[in-house]
Amino acid sequence: MTNRDEMIAGFRVLPGYFDREAQAQLLAHVRNVQAMTPFWRPTMPRTGKPLSVKMTNFGSLGWMTDKAGGYRYVTHHPETGAPWQVIPEPLMALWEAHADYPAVPEACLVNWYAPDSRMGMHVDWDEAATDAAVISVSLGDKARFRLGNHTRGGTTQSMILSSGDVVVLGGASRRCYHGVDRIYPGTSTLLDETSFPGGGRINLTLRRVTIPSAPKPC
Repeated sequence: MTNRDEMIAGFRVLPGYFDREAQAQLLAHVRNVQAMTPFWRPTMPRTGKPLSVKMTNFGSLGWMTDKAGGYRYVTHHPETGAPWQVIPEPLMALWEAHADYPAVPEACLVNWYAPDSRMGMHVDWDEAATDAAVISVSLGDKARFRLGNHTRGGTTQSMILSSGDVVVLGGASRRCYHGVDRIYPGTSTLLDETSFPGGGRINLTLRRVTIPSAPKPC
């Protein structure tokens, strides 16, 4: 029987990976793309129920969901039609340092959690490249992150993520259920009221979507 340690192999938390200045620079990238690819509220497949988070993306591909098409990756913003903007260089460097994968990320989800937002337990499994790690960055208010196992339900563990922390879901942990139980309002001053009314938390999640092509023989 697979034990808990084996299931979460490859899971890492890198506390304070980005200092305050670096966090502000990442947030500036998010702020600067909102004119072309603004935050919107996705909806669940089948039911059309809105998610509690708002979303946008960086990269050649962006994740989305709606009642009509379900979970999928697209090349353009679903409302403005604008292409997604390039993934910021600090995030590309993060991937290079910690993904241990022979190809660059193609998507960076940008989730904006309001003080009352949640993210239910789920597995990131809409990508063909399921052998690539998922790497996320927390910006803004603290959040309680929950990590489960390879099946829904069962043993979980929770931890508090602060602004600047990085989470790596690699190896066997890539298949673990995980979610965000709650946001702790007012625990960070990073998100300004002008760009992010009500504050909250920004989560940047790097993913490789397609399987890299095998190199051609010499």
